[in-house]
Amino acid sequence: MKHSEMQRAVLGRLQAWLVAGTETRQLGVTVLLCLIVGVAGGALFALLGPILAVAVLVAFVSGLAMLRSTQLTLFALVAFICLLPFAALPVPDIGFSPTFLDLVLAVLLFSWLFQLATKKKRHLRTSALGVPIVIFMGLACASFVIGLSFGSLTTNLLRQFAELLLNIFLFFLVLNNVESREQLQQILAVLIVAGLAVAVIGLVLYYLPPDWTIRLLSMLRIFRYPAGSGVLRYIEENPDLPLRATSTSIDPNVLGGMLAIVAATAAPQLLAKDPLPLLRRRARRWGVNWALVPVLAIIVMCLLLTYSRAAMGGLAVAVLAIGLLRYRKLLMVILLAGLVMLVLPQTQWYLQRSLEGLRGEDLATRMRFGEYKDALVLIARYPWFGVGFAGAPDIDTYLGVSSIYLLIAEQMGLIGLVVFLWINALAIRQILRWLGSQGNSTPLEPTVLGLFAGLLAALSSGVLDHYFVNLKFQHAVALFWLCLGLAIRATQLSERGDNADVRARTAAP
Repeated sequence: MKHSEMQRAVLGRLQAWLVAGTETRQLGVTVLLCLIVGVAGGALFALLGPILAVAVLVAFVSGLAMLRSTQLTLFALVAFICLLPFAALPVPDIGFSPTFLDLVLAVLLFSWLFQLATKKKRHLRTSALGVPIVIFMGLACASFVIGLSFGSLTTNLLRQFAELLLNIFLFFLVLNNVESREQLQQILAVLIVAGLAVAVIGLVLYYLPPDWTIRLLSMLRIFRYPAGSGVLRYIEENPDLPLRATSTSIDPNVLGGMLAIVAATAAPQLLAKDPLPLLRRRARRWGVNWALVPVLAIIVMCLLLTYSRAAMGGLAVAVLAIGLLRYRKLLMVILLAGLVMLVLPQTQWYLQRSLEGLRGEDLATRMRFGEYKDALVLIARYPWFGVGFAGAPDIDTYLGVSSIYLLIAEQMGLIGLVVFLWINALAIRQILRWLGSQGNSTPLEPTVLGLFAGLLAALSSGVLDHYFVNLKFQHAVALFWLCLGLAIRATQLSERGDNADVRARTAAP
């Protein structure tokens, strides 16, 4: 028999089997799939080990799910920002280490671009903030190019700058992928739940014996996290002073800033008549959604244990603004919290340190004052477009300061700082106008108010910290622009315009 005749015979038998009885075909296909999955899974576990193999499988399944739904992609984005912000792919070094957050952002971007190319999305949404944000990105690129004359271009610097631009562009991705009130509230609920999860992890690790905490955090080394005793962070890096909570955020100040945003975002839901769907069927008495009380208590407790005074100050400003704008009861909450802190023995050291900071007596505050003085020298020498992102040009100066405003002025000059302030001034004005005109007549009021409070918490804490614009903390940058985008999109979801109850169709290839 010729070779071609044998092929036809084999194909004929295969075709006959495929068109055979349904049960026989299903059984054969099931057995074949089980063999393929078993062999592939066994090889994966043998080559990578159980932990990495499970991680690869979870990432593969999650990637398929994200490609089918931009809403799931936004959920994953929030989860990685909060829970594993620095987790990098466990692959051989290729000059840089792409993080899981990078991949999620890339999936979100390319899914949106594909929908535009295939005309599944026919309209581009923007806002009054669109032009200044584009200008801000352009200024960042100009400063980046200018800065290359002061320092060398490295693969890591290029990656970090590309991440910065993508994180800023996240504002537009949010506007164009959040289609309904339901989607917006779901993202907010995921943010609160993820913030609760990272706070619980932080408290558990804080109160475990130090050796256990070191061992547990060192398990993240496979995702390029630090390992060893250095994962424990103390005030002023002095083991004789109190330990600071870090959870999975490595840096206690970064954790504090994130928890301040989450707590500020959730605070209006505590007293809202029409809270998030997650809370609507829970106990509500005396005008309080009691299901949220333990959530906020855990988040604020972990925030206190970070000993981040900037983050606590940012949260206080945000809650005070909510109380003045809508919920007067929150002013009483602030007063009671202050009285409790004055009375409890456990908070006396914290209060003493805060007073020392206000008087400029502790080491950390004196170092900040020194940074501010040096930053002003650098800004005075390069006032218009800054020195870029590669490094300081003069031997007697350095790039880096604990303030988002001074850091922007260092990197992008006073022009970049003015544009950044312009963006946020427009956002605050738009939100306040919306609250004044529609706030009382729409269920989105607590959501908009919470996102506004989160924005205020970030801007207030940024006076004394830098992570919301720092290349090394891309997840904090992403969180800032995510909240800004969600806040503006929430004001667009009015009952007259983009109907908030329309079901979102965010299926991507």
